Amino acid sequence: MDASAPVWGDASDLIEMLDVRPDGDRRYVSVTRGTSERSVVEGSQILAQAVVVAARQAPGRRIVSAHMVFLRVADDGLPLEFDVTDLSAGRTFNALRIDVGQSGRLRATGTLLLGLPAGDVVRHEASPPDVPNPTESQPLDMGVTGRDIRVVGGAYGGDPGAPVGPPVIDAWVRFLTVPDDPCLHSALLAQFTGHMSIAAALRPHPGVGQDQAHHSLSTAINAIAISFHADVRADQWMLYRHLSTFAGDGMTHSECRVHDQEGRLIASFSVDAMVRRFVGTVADVPESGLL
Repeated sequence: MDASAPVWGDASDLIEMLDVRPDGDRRYVSVTRGTSERSVVEGSQILAQAVVVAARQAPGRRIVSAHMVFLRVADDGLPLEFDVTDLSAGRTFNALRIDVGQSGRLRATGTLLLGLPAGDVVRHEASPPDVPNPTESQPLDMGVTGRDIRVVGGAYGGDPGAPVGPPVIDAWVRFLTVPDDPCLHSALLAQFTGHMSIAAALRPHPGVGQDQAHHSLSTAINAIAISFHADVRADQWMLYRHLSTFAGDGMTHSECRVHDQEGRLIASFSVDAMVRRFVGTVADVPESGLL
């Protein structure tokens, strides 16, 4: 795969898009850019925007977890509307449901849990993978200036004829400049969760690759669940480990982790995705684009 991509925009444009605006009581709306090649909104962008919505709706509490299901394709040229339902507002935790609509139709829905920090009773965490550091990993340009991506071993690619490998892709990610707003750092971490899990699932299998998406393969992210374990600094290196644990029956499942450069576990996430033989016209295929 070519390691360069057409410029979509700057990291500041991505942050502006994730930073949804209030639009009435328990309603938020996104700004748009409408510049992606396929004019669709990626699922992990919606997840990231929901994280910001939840943080704005329950200030003073940190995001514990979020689970989003992506129901229909959303057009990246039109605003998304986020409607919040308070499921529970206790002394320690808040639970919210967020419904994401566009043009009068429900596009995604999810539940988010927020809570007050507390001291440790017990503590342990998974160790980071033993991989090369960012300077020893291959740069990858995905079209967002101000975001630095380094792929360990150059494992991310789309060529169906590439050598096979284990169903794992490790990638370092950081942003050069991020506002001093904790929920935007968490949102930037969440926004990248939909980028490489399908590629990890295809990697062990000869003759298939992401370059076939929208042509002979129909691929889409169906659901993402994420848990945050620590404060996020998206302007420092984050190591994403994408591990595909299952592929079959037209679906893939990945169990993934994010560590900071010191090795601390800062988030865990899982991705359910569709990988099926293409049937019909390209316009019928509900893939998500990548930023």
